[in-house]
Amino acid sequence: MKNIADMMKKASQMQAKMAEVQAELERLEIDGMAGAGMVAVTLRGKGDLVRVKIDPKLADPAEMEMLEDLIIAAHADAKRKLDARMADDMAKVTAGLPIPPGMKFPF
Repeated sequence: MKNIADMMKKASQMQAKMAEVQAELERLEIDGMAGAGMVAVTLRGKGDLVRVKIDPKLADPAEMEMLEDLIIAAHADAKRKLDARMADDMAKVTAGLPIPPGMKFPF
């Protein structure tokens, strides 16, 4: 019975740590870049796009398709960084717990 009580205590502690990590991630801002920094975007922890910066040299109407592609690439870069940070932070919270492979947090 002691093992169950210990497991419940660890689960409760993990839940509290997870809430802290999620709150921190919500405040986090991650930058993504494309075109050697000519396009930059900023995402918040929940993936919300909050800022786009474009080098004025790219404001050529003849290059709009390239500009659109660079914005998408910069967003993908920021999203990849955000996902990696979230996975790393969650791994720290769940370290040492016997969690089945493939199970993702939060549930």
